[in-house]
Amino acid sequence: MKKVAVVILNWNGKNLLDEFLPSVVAHTPEEIADVFVADNGSTDDSVSFLNDNFPAVKIIRLDKNYGFAEGYNRALDSIPHKYSVLLNSDVEVTDGWLEPLVSHLEMHPEVSACQPKILSYRKKENFEHAGACGGFIDSLGYPFCRGRLFVEVEKDKGQYDTVCSVFWATGAALFIRTADYKAVGGLDDTFFAHMEEIDLCWRLKSRGKEIVCIPQSVVYHLGAATLSTESPRKTYLNFRNNLLMLYKNLPSRRVKQVLIVRLLLDCMALMQMALTCKIANAAAVYRAIRDFYNTKEEYRAKRTENLNKAVKREFNEMYAGSIVADYYLKRKKKIKM
Repeated sequence: MKKVAVVILNWNGKNLLDEFLPSVVAHTPEEIADVFVADNGSTDDSVSFLNDNFPAVKIIRLDKNYGFAEGYNRALDSIPHKYSVLLNSDVEVTDGWLEPLVSHLEMHPEVSACQPKILSYRKKENFEHAGACGGFIDSLGYPFCRGRLFVEVEKDKGQYDTVCSVFWATGAALFIRTADYKAVGGLDDTFFAHMEEIDLCWRLKSRGKEIVCIPQSVVYHLGAATLSTESPRKTYLNFRNNLLMLYKNLPSRRVKQVLIVRLLLDCMALMQMALTCKIANAAAVYRAIRDFYNTKEEYRAKRTENLNKAVKREFNEMYAGSIVADYYLKRKKKIKM
């Protein structure tokens, strides 16, 4: 059996498959990897397009759109490969992209997951927002990357070309040990999409696993192919899921304080959106806060499990300060980790 399963989740994305799948097929060595498309109940002609144009690609057919998180969980249920790659359908891979990822995990059994360097498909000299060169998080749960802080995206000048331990690896191109993925319960399917890979990585790290970025592997990500950055739905999921992630994973001595501060900051974000006439997004933040507090108790069992299984609660890859304060008050454009 081959070592790696490259799994692309698709929902009504024939055009994306047409544009990006050729690079995956061309640059994924068939002697070590199988390429799968997990179809999330598409109603377009994605499946027939795959059958006609990519007969070597294996298809996992799901009966409806389960979202990013549950879609991948269901797809990986049937994957026996040692390693899995969760690869977005809008990612162009490059020659030799897979080998450095496989090699690193083969040599480092303590590492559960990794990601390549993620550059922008539209501006190839720039990092891409969703992952850049490895993800970190601050003390209040705000994520950032080597190469990206909020909307500030750096040009790739080789400044992050070293393998680096990170807090989270992007779901746009997440290379992971399949057994470890399943052992921690996979992605939280109640998240549907957004923040689910950070939550997964937090669980892995709290159980003593390591996560790294390997910039010797390079891919190009289009980004926002399903939901635009201005989408109220995306705003809702990001705000709600970030709060859920904090509640599920923060130790007891910190969780109450962090959630109080985050409530204040999220209300400030809501007001800023309203004042700049982004009414739909402001309403989305309100719903996210409301729904978090209405459903928080439903996550108590997950929180208890995470805390009981944690062997590590402090992480060098968690920034001790506030990137919100550093960015907006101190005008910092990058955070060094």
